[in-house]
Amino acid sequence: MKWFLPAWGLWWREMVRFVRQRSRLTGALLQPLVFWGLLGGGLNASFRPAGAGSGLSYMTYFYPGTIVLVLLFTAIFATISTVEDRKSGFLQAVFVAPVSRPAVVLGQALGSTTLATAQAGLMLVFAPFVAVPLSAGMLPVTLLVLVLLALALSSLGLTIAWRMDSTQGFHAVMNLLLLPLWFLSGAFFPLAGAPWPIRWLMEANPLMYGVAALRYSLYWSGDLPVADLPPFRLALAVTVLFCAGAFFLAVKSAERRLQ
Repeated sequence: MKWFLPAWGLWWREMVRFVRQRSRLTGALLQPLVFWGLLGGGLNASFRPAGAGSGLSYMTYFYPGTIVLVLLFTAIFATISTVEDRKSGFLQAVFVAPVSRPAVVLGQALGSTTLATAQAGLMLVFAPFVAVPLSAGMLPVTLLVLVLLALALSSLGLTIAWRMDSTQGFHAVMNLLLLPLWFLSGAFFPLAGAPWPIRWLMEANPLMYGVAALRYSLYWSGDLPVADLPPFRLALAVTVLFCAGAFFLAVKSAERRLQ
């Protein structure tokens, strides 16, 4: 109960805030769709990912990356409220109460995770239109991967938000950190064929394993059209560690800020 009530209260507060600010849905969902339509459509006829099957279009290759981009943008939009809540004194008042600090951070993270997973889940309706053989049996695994990635990205957002004093600084640092993570995740271009410095950075990027796990879950009932991916168990294990590590950093960032 000591953990549940603070976490549930902050989670519910984020849900209410989202209902009152529905423009966040437009920004978090439509911007990746524009990326997918313009970049995927523009490169579809002239670019085939290295190590991919001969029948794989760039629109299909880019599809899992677009889903992760929805998670990323939602994490940015959701965790920016932490900067505003700190400036207004709301979070300081919460931490004065006898509540567990990890529970408060968990409530914040679960709020943005719920929104990110729901919005990314809406992207799954496009799977049949780009020849992605998503099966009902693997849907729980796909949702699990989405939840883990959403929680990891939300926790990273909270880690940065607790250190920032302005929304402008938060946006600058988030774009500097998270967009390169996404570009080097195998979402935009594959590991196969990349120059060795880029390949090394991609292999060191935990988000790359999350994107790989998502590709496995989407193509479980068919032939995986992308080569040079890490094994599924390794990809899922690294994603779990990424999620746990990011949440730990978020808790430490909040505690350090309040000392």
